Amino acid sequence: MVTKSKFKLLWDKAALDELVEIIDYIFKESPQGARIVRDSIQSQVNSIKKNPLIFEVDHLKLNNEGSFRSTTIYNYRITYKISKNQIFILRVRHTSREPLEY
Repeated sequence: MVTKSKFKLLWDKAALDELVEIIDYIFKESPQGARIVRDSIQSQVNSIKKNPLIFEVDHLKLNNEGSFRSTTIYNYRITYKISKNQIFILRVRHTSREPLEY
């Protein structure tokens, strides 16, 4: 039986732009690698939608009461915020990059 998530998933435009940049960069060296990374990130985002509490509280976010969370796959950190019945994907960045405030 397939259950429908009660959470609506929304991408911040900056996060979506970051994802496109990542995939474009990898694609130049390896189209297959770009597909693997893209599909893996999408799979991770689907996991977030199914159960947003599954991943750790974002320790880089100051004054985080628990609504900001993150997960990492292939050295790409996905940061998201849970708000009522919505999940906002805020950032997708390589872990070697310096985090920006948000």
